[in-house]
Amino acid sequence: MTSNTPQFVDLQVNGYAGVDFNQDNLSAADLRRACERLRGDGVAGIQATIITDELPRMEARIKRIATIHGSDSLVRDVVWGIHVEGPFISDTPGCYGAHPRAAVRPADVDAMQRLLDAGDGLVRMVTLAPERDTGMKLVRHLAAQNILVSAGHCDPTLDQLREAIDAGLTMFTHLGNGCPTTLPRHDNIIQRALSLREKLTICFIADGIHIPAVALGNYLRLTGTDRAIAVTDAMAAAGCGPGHYRIGSQNIDVCDDMVAWAPDGSHLAGSTATMPTMASVLREQTGFSDADIRRLTLDNPRRVLGRG
Repeated sequence: MTSNTPQFVDLQVNGYAGVDFNQDNLSAADLRRACERLRGDGVAGIQATIITDELPRMEARIKRIATIHGSDSLVRDVVWGIHVEGPFISDTPGCYGAHPRAAVRPADVDAMQRLLDAGDGLVRMVTLAPERDTGMKLVRHLAAQNILVSAGHCDPTLDQLREAIDAGLTMFTHLGNGCPTTLPRHDNIIQRALSLREKLTICFIADGIHIPAVALGNYLRLTGTDRAIAVTDAMAAAGCGPGHYRIGSQNIDVCDDMVAWAPDGSHLAGSTATMPTMASVLREQTGFSDADIRRLTLDNPRRVLGRG
């Protein structure tokens, strides 16, 4: 279902309608076209997401989006901020997922400030691994600037996660993904994050693929729909068909099942979901009400961005 009336806010969009937000040569026309398609799919606003790469490339990509944002009124209306996902994430196999391992690095306040400066105030959210942030210096630095700090692609101990929360971390990025396929049965990052659900707003990729619907329903009923947010983690194939796509320097294959895989099939690489598709999954496969879906896809993301 599509509508011209904005119904959704998406905190994690890597690309859309054939447009990769992580490309080095993103054009104003392409970003505008993606925003037109998002608005046509009922999306009020997004956070354009820039993922891990070498720092100068991340800087340039962030600056490019900020520059276009400053000159195009439609882009300003749709792109509510930039979500920087990495490069300060775990280098443990399985945790970094589709992020290029060679560019993953420990938390660094000076390096992060370079990325913030490139965004000229547009960076609103940062995903990092708390266990890579010694003394939680970067968490504190970001929280002091009213930037949302989210754990993701990480494997902190319970004590490290609590320490990060005390320092200003308030969210968890796509829980259940960005972690190894095989985990210890009981002591794992999913259980640790869920145990702190009253102190976190937890995001889930609610496409029915990244997390099977039965598990997604269990997680959301445990967190409660007041403390959770549904995100697409969309990449360029969202709203398109099967084919070959890219996220930054990486090739991504999308087959007839519309699942975005790395070419070697080792991991998922973003999703092809749109917000209307995700709302259908939440309604038809997990049984949530329209009021619950509105909280997950509109009210809660607006609230954390200060637009509620």
